[in-house]
Amino acid sequence: MNALLNSPSAAAGGEARGKARLLLVDDEPRLLHSLAGLLKEFNYDLATAAGGNEAMAQLSASHFDLVLLDLHMPDAGGNEVMDFIAARRIDTNVIVVSGETSIDAAIGALKRGAYGYLRKPYKPEELLNTVSNALQKRALEADNRAIAWRLECSERLYRYLVDSSPDIIYTIDPDGCFTYVNDRAQQLLGFRREELIGQHYSVLVHDDDLERARYVFNERRTGDRASRNVELRLKCRHMNDSKRVFQNTLLTISFNSTAMYSFDAQQNRKEFFGTYGIARDITDRKQAEMQLSHQAYHDILTDLPNRTLFRDRLDLAIIHAQRNKAGLAVMFVDLDHFKFVNDTLGHLKGDELLQKVTARFKEVLRRGDTLARLGGDEFTLLLPDLRDRQDAALVADKFLRCLEQPFELDRQEVHVSASIGIAIYPEDGETIDDLLRHADIAMYQVKGAGKNGHSFYHSSMQEASYQRIALEHSLRHAIERGELEMYYQPQVDARSGAIIGAEGLMRWNHPERGLLTAGEFLPFAEESGLMLPISDWMIGAVCRDLHEWNATGCEPARISINLSPQYLERGDFVRKLDQALQHYDIDASQIEVEITENICIRNPEHAIEQLNQLCELGVSVAIDDFGTGYSSLAYLHRFPISTIKIDQSFINEIQRDNGHYPVVLAVISIARGLDFNVIAEGVETECQSRYLAQAGCSMMQGYLFHKPMTRSELARTMGRKVPRVA
Repeated sequence: MNALLNSPSAAAGGEARGKARLLLVDDEPRLLHSLAGLLKEFNYDLATAAGGNEAMAQLSASHFDLVLLDLHMPDAGGNEVMDFIAARRIDTNVIVVSGETSIDAAIGALKRGAYGYLRKPYKPEELLNTVSNALQKRALEADNRAIAWRLECSERLYRYLVDSSPDIIYTIDPDGCFTYVNDRAQQLLGFRREELIGQHYSVLVHDDDLERARYVFNERRTGDRASRNVELRLKCRHMNDSKRVFQNTLLTISFNSTAMYSFDAQQNRKEFFGTYGIARDITDRKQAEMQLSHQAYHDILTDLPNRTLFRDRLDLAIIHAQRNKAGLAVMFVDLDHFKFVNDTLGHLKGDELLQKVTARFKEVLRRGDTLARLGGDEFTLLLPDLRDRQDAALVADKFLRCLEQPFELDRQEVHVSASIGIAIYPEDGETIDDLLRHADIAMYQVKGAGKNGHSFYHSSMQEASYQRIALEHSLRHAIERGELEMYYQPQVDARSGAIIGAEGLMRWNHPERGLLTAGEFLPFAEESGLMLPISDWMIGAVCRDLHEWNATGCEPARISINLSPQYLERGDFVRKLDQALQHYDIDASQIEVEITENICIRNPEHAIEQLNQLCELGVSVAIDDFGTGYSSLAYLHRFPISTIKIDQSFINEIQRDNGHYPVVLAVISIARGLDFNVIAEGVETECQSRYLAQAGCSMMQGYLFHKPMTRSELARTMGRKVPRVA
């Protein structure tokens, strides 16, 4: 009791609640003063009232935890005050302290809600205990109300979270019937909660998944051993989102479930009373997985199987053919003239052409055939269950005929054909690599014979393959044999007619095939890894020629050299160029390096670093064939570029002096805006020259002015001028 008396605030609910407020009501001043003195030492917040009316006034104005109330007062009695408290629903407790000794008075006070009834005179300990107990009871009631409120809020929050969950949350009894389902079930499956409660889980599960569902919906394990990420197909009544409609209106759901147990105290053991589960809609994830899987085995542009999927299907077809003693054919299809279309109309139109070609190829496929795109304009075709070679020839003829009608690109009619090589299993090879290689050899045979046709592989065709190997061998020795030579096409200022520079162009004086242009052997050099040594030779040859021109005093203002992206990325070209300039005593301003815009897009940060190193040497940089690749204007202003070259494919479109050629104008405008020089390539007519000059491009290069020429011819030409543009 002493501890309780010494901690009245704790009894009242702890110090966090503050002091307990008590109202002492008595019409006897002496008794009121005595009562206040007794309670004062216990740190209560005390107020007094000398009558019932004053007590009711204070109760209306302030809050009190406890009222010590006399019954008999002249103005308003204690019962009247208690009725006032009840009528106003004032939150306080009452202890009646009265001299009335009748039992009826005590009963009347307790009926009115009084906590206790003390008769005067009372013992101090009795009063203090009653006050302390009343305040402790009040504190406990407040705690209970707070706990109940928190529980109610927690339950509301839990229900809100459960019903707002993106997952289906459910419980199932030991018989497999739903005892609870949240609202998400209706949103996903179309079944209202009331329809599912009491129903067996099998009403939702696809018949083929019922066996796996039994383990999920009847899970008796807990913890890590419980079911995790089990995928089941559930039936749907309706689906508002068309993207989520599966075959037979099924939805793929991932389930996590665990057992629910209660403790049986009488038998001292756990008792299974159902399963709790969470089911998540994984439709989007499954679609993403399907898309990723599809992209891994299909060409993005044409949606045809890619090389990987084609080899898998060919492998299975070979196994099937071995078991059934059957034949199959592999066709290698390469489009003719595609590079010309790609270079003329640009890569976007080239891609569009590939898509249209693919659509036509699909129309003539047999059921069970596999058409694949290996890359670029190369396709392969698998013809399984081949009866004879004639079947393959018929399919090849259909492929060729379907390309006879022109394709419309940018309101222009474009014609392409195909060269098709055919290899037959097992006579032309029994492995994937042999069949593909021999079909490729047969295709090159068609290319060499004039294109637009098909040919079956024959062992004699190996000779042509050997010739390609011989060409590679010859190219490897062309440098040491002195067969490579630099030609130069002058670049002129059409207004003054002055030669302002020249573009270096490589030629191969082949001992058997004569003079070959760069386009006839450099693509092969890139494939065979010879671009690095050939580019090294070119840098040395250009610097040597410049040294000779400088010595005679007829040097051009600048020589432009084209560097392969492969060389820029892999070769130590900055150091090699610097060494060549120093060795031949060439001023770096006489060299301009031409790069394609694709090198800037492939690895822009590396390109910026390399080009900055060139500029530090004093070498200028130009972008060749601008607008035909995948331009990135966001990066363009970051490159240390001095010149943009308009590609010949855009110049060819200029047919009239008063025509409108927006691409040409756009390139010139970009060059002006970025303070770049601009050179037009492939200028062949006076009309083109005049249009370009009027549009603000006076630097030109093309057959109208000069064809590519040897170094000695250039030396003689540099003393002459071309006519000015009118």
